[in-house]
Amino acid sequence: MSTRLETYSYDGLIAGDFPITTDRQTLLSGQDLERGALLGKITASGKLTQCDSSAVDGSQTPYAILVEDADASDGDTVIDVYLTGTFSGAKIGVLTGDDIDDFKDDLRVRGIMIVTTVPA
Repeated sequence: MSTRLETYSYDGLIAGDFPITTDRQTLLSGQDLERGALLGKITASGKLTQCDSSAVDGSQTPYAILVEDADASDGDTVIDVYLTGTFSGAKIGVLTGDDIDDFKDDLRVRGIMIVTTVPA
């Protein structure tokens, strides 16, 4: 019998006990994103890309949050995403010029709750 020890470093992204649902999706090539990135879904391809409020391809609407760092620099990559849960707004990665507060209502409809957390 073998024992496997795993460690986890709390990063504050998950900020509540609303049920978390995950899924596997495809991240569009050409991106190198960090855990917590806010993702939108391109309507034509169904692939995910970082949410951009100025886009007109569907990715302007928030869809999910990236579970872990993902490098799709060399091609489309299958990733894990959070589809529901409660998350700290300060830990969500958005593009420069975008603000997580602008996406809160759209995310809430999807079952993703964004909260303001206070450091302990």
